[in-house]
Amino acid sequence: MNSKEVEITEDNVLEVLDLFTKIPVIILRGIVSRNSNMVQKFQSQIIDYKSQLSLEEIAKIKKVTEMPVPELQRILNSAYLQTQKEQLRILAEPDAEPFITKNLQELKKILF
Repeated sequence: MNSKEVEITEDNVLEVLDLFTKIPVIILRGIVSRNSNMVQKFQSQIIDYKSQLSLEEIAKIKKVTEMPVPELQRILNSAYLQTQKEQLRILAEPDAEPFITKNLQELKKILF
């Protein structure tokens, strides 16, 4: 399945970034401020998880990784307003853009 054929919803973006909503807020702030490469730290788990994904799920992940980060952050902010998950607000802040960019680039290297 081609990633251009896949329709991406807010829920798809949240599924890809769901891991970050499980991290305690204080830890996430530090990770984002240090611009940590979280994908690299979890590389082996990501590779193992890839084998469990359907072609459609892989296409959705690819589409999300190709989205402009500001667009992703608008979706994250919208999701924060709906859910009030503080982690989403942290990721939606302009200061998180380098962190998101770095981790999406690393994810693309591993998965595609």
